[in-house]
Amino acid sequence: MKKKSLALLIAFTLVFTFALSACGGGSDESADSGEEKAVLKVVTEATFAPFESTEDGDDTIVGFDPDMMAAIAEDQGLELEWVNMEFDSLIPALQSDQGDIICAGMNKLAGDRAEKVDFGDTYFESDLMLLVTSDSELTGIDAVTSDMKLASQIGTTGGDMVQAMKDEGKIADGVVLNQWTDCYLQLQNGEVQGVIVDKPVGEAYLNNHGDIAKFVGDSFGEHEEFAFAVQKGNTELLDKLNAGLANIKANGKYDELVDKWFS
Repeated sequence: MKKKSLALLIAFTLVFTFALSACGGGSDESADSGEEKAVLKVVTEATFAPFESTEDGDDTIVGFDPDMMAAIAEDQGLELEWVNMEFDSLIPALQSDQGDIICAGMNKLAGDRAEKVDFGDTYFESDLMLLVTSDSELTGIDAVTSDMKLASQIGTTGGDMVQAMKDEGKIADGVVLNQWTDCYLQLQNGEVQGVIVDKPVGEAYLNNHGDIAKFVGDSFGEHEEFAFAVQKGNTELLDKLNAGLANIKANGKYDELVDKWFS
């Protein structure tokens, strides 16, 4: 009887061990490795230096926004992947699940954007300026005449203003282009008399082109507030991003990045 009971016990033990192994219970490998973090796609338009840009021959996106989001991601334990696309494609990208976050120096107060995506807390404030060639006699936006042409980027506050000025007959034509670099080329080539641009973005351009361009007049238009955005209703992700932003502002990292990119 003892031998029979021992044999039954051994058989039961082997069956139980095999069952555990088959369902993963016999190994702690998954527990050690943990679940992989979902990679969140951050969509942007990388000609908006110093917020985001790329260098010739390199697709790596650099700037204030990538550095800020990296700090937020580290604070909140997130994994990010950046995707570069045209500015007017950013909101549709979120709406069609091609992206999780917009971070592109986007003004959350403009138009009906807030009806299409959920914006986070403001991380930067800006105003519009008129950029002209260094030899221009223009003194500001109010000095622009109906025979002139102005440029700006499509989908931006400046682009909307250029289009409105054209529709109202205040300028001869509004040249609305996909990238800021194209707007600057239009100015350099004499195709337009000015570019309506966000002040910090124009300042970044002037850092390298101060010999051929300048700002004129005071800032104009409605005040702008830049914010990241997520899909409508994604409060869990938005709460994490807002918490991360608050934390990097509190620990001094945000100010460090401002000094790095806007000094």
